[in-house]
Amino acid sequence: MTPFERRARACQERLADADADATVLFPSRNLLYLSGFDEEPAERHLLCFVPREGDPVFLVPDLYETQVRAESWLADVRTWSDEDDPREALADVVSDLDLAGGRVLVDDTMWARFSQDLRAALPAADFGLASEVIAPLRARKDDAELDALRRAGATVDRAVERVRDMGADVVGMTENELAAEIERLLADEGGEGIPFGPLVGSGPNGAMPHHSHGDRVIQSGDPVVLDFGTVVDHYPSDQTRTVVFAGEPPAAFAEVHGVVQAARTAAVETVEPGVAAGDVDRAAREVIEEAGYGDRFIHRTGHGVGLDVHEEPYIVAGSDRELEVGNVFSVEPGVYLPDEFGVRIEDLVVVTENGAELLNDTDRGWRC
Repeated sequence: MTPFERRARACQERLADADADATVLFPSRNLLYLSGFDEEPAERHLLCFVPREGDPVFLVPDLYETQVRAESWLADVRTWSDEDDPREALADVVSDLDLAGGRVLVDDTMWARFSQDLRAALPAADFGLASEVIAPLRARKDDAELDALRRAGATVDRAVERVRDMGADVVGMTENELAAEIERLLADEGGEGIPFGPLVGSGPNGAMPHHSHGDRVIQSGDPVVLDFGTVVDHYPSDQTRTVVFAGEPPAAFAEVHGVVQAARTAAVETVEPGVAAGDVDRAAREVIEEAGYGDRFIHRTGHGVGLDVHEEPYIVAGSDRELEVGNVFSVEPGVYLPDEFGVRIEDLVVVTENGAELLNDTDRGWRC
């Protein structure tokens, strides 16, 4: 049994627990997760029906049939042609699966035109969201997923080291130029794309947590927040380091960097099965608050990472969600001083039976 079929069968068990009759997916991360087929959304009806019992059904345009059969484990692939009305084929599938009057969970990101056609085909059905049954599965990574995440982490580690080795050569570059060089290095190290554009925040731009990159010239002594990742076999890495490429930073920088480093360590050391996500956030936040920078830690401590670079579980204040073996998430405390600089240090961790496994292993200090 492939990992994709195993996940689909686990989804069926959760459908029963949720008293739902089926989940219906369209091109999305959920579809990839359960079927192995990866495609961007488009205007044609391409839907996957996972019933509570029996085998899933793919309804696809006939031009996709060969590709779907080659890339997915599903055997029941039904097609329609451009000369057909796909809504008729859709009606046939929901009839065969006896979904009329049942409870159907629809992919959270399904385009409205397709969900509306489903509603028209099932006027008496009760609808919900597929995340009800799929999100808990995706939150616990299996061995195949962890292997990809480890390789993605190692790939970005190699790129990070090469960026640090640039040292004083970075001074005089713009943030845009450094971001482009980071993308080149990620590809050179074997990355298969980027999950988000590199964040390069130099000097005061680093005080904006989601500053992307711009035309500011990096100067000697600038703290530079570097947040980037790459993708391996569909799974992303995500790492942040705050460095000074040359010169001496502002007077308060070394202190703030040390505080953030200590907060990251405290949070990672808190991770173990059964601990509430909010407790991990609290561990990081207490360190920063005690140092007097609590009002400048302005975001959650972390987010889950999987097929999406932001997914469950979220490491946020007040969350009582208990961590489970196989959860993967970021730990990324930060302190941001407007008009001066910012500091963020981020690693990905896997919850293990005994605590946490780090997926990043590069220098967390600020000197290059």
